[in-house]
Amino acid sequence: MSAAGVQGEALVDPFGRTVRDLRISVTDRCNFRCTYCMPAEGMVWLDRSDVLTFEEIKRFAGICVEHFFVDGIRLTGGEPTVRAHLPILVNQLAALRVPAHAPSAFAGKAPDIALTTNGATLRNVAHELFTAGVSRVNVSLDTLQPEKFLAMTRRDEFHNVIAGIQEAQQAGFHPIKVNAVIERGTNDDEIVDLATFGRENNVEVRFIEFMPLDAEQGWTGNKVVSQEEIVNAIHAVYPLEQMSARGAAPADRWRYLDGKGTVGVIPSVTKPFCGDCDRVRLTADGQFRTCLFSTTEFDMKVLMRNGANDLEIAAEIRRAVGTKWAGHQIGQVNFIRPVRSMSQIGG
Repeated sequence: MSAAGVQGEALVDPFGRTVRDLRISVTDRCNFRCTYCMPAEGMVWLDRSDVLTFEEIKRFAGICVEHFFVDGIRLTGGEPTVRAHLPILVNQLAALRVPAHAPSAFAGKAPDIALTTNGATLRNVAHELFTAGVSRVNVSLDTLQPEKFLAMTRRDEFHNVIAGIQEAQQAGFHPIKVNAVIERGTNDDEIVDLATFGRENNVEVRFIEFMPLDAEQGWTGNKVVSQEEIVNAIHAVYPLEQMSARGAAPADRWRYLDGKGTVGVIPSVTKPFCGDCDRVRLTADGQFRTCLFSTTEFDMKVLMRNGANDLEIAAEIRRAVGTKWAGHQIGQVNFIRPVRSMSQIGG
């Protein structure tokens, strides 16, 4: 395929969805052991030589941005802030430019760079990350009760997470989104409390339906608290009105009728956004995935380390996207759980 045939083309999957968002896991390591994600003990980490270098990450991201007009990059993990010198990588990614002729609001500019974090060390790096080029931050916070936080994360870091959110606000991040995974019988009694936290602290809480990506495979459908249940619980206390259609964004959103902000729900199980999905993923060890729940990976690390040029890598990206599913099939008889857990894939 010629350079003209690869460069400057939208990356479209077999179902007509255009890829615009690249999620990059910068590490599989995490300083938490959340019950819905990892076992308490026994995780086997990647050897450091198997983890992509900053140069490899920048190269792959650059191909996606420059060849395929990808204009959104989200850094995940594991916990991304445990990767040493992360602001250096952010600075390198912020130097990329979406082609000026791309059909994008970011044409001629740096891609939008976001970060998903558990927040435990955010207070130490928020200002540096903001200066380096991160524009948006999502912080995971599933409970407002310190004792329950310890039980869910197996780490006593609740107050540090709260401090991290506050420090991120002072650094200039706005809006900050707080992600809360709701699991029946664990924290579903805190839905309104979490909504209140968002209203009082000028953050948008995004409730997430519990997904089958836990390492210990304890997920069952009856543990899922549906979007309808979540919205009804909030609406009974704080009247809501739904905002415009989410498009490719994963969250449905509502505004509070009294004007005190917005709230979102990611209904990954009961109302998945697969039909509008615009994202692809790169794991910490260089595996390219077209879906969080995909059972197939494409080894970009081997290509890069064996001397493949950018056009060859771009061609493999296009080939991979050509295999993307219509949807993940959670709850269907033909659903197959990924072999890897969320922390190994990248949130």
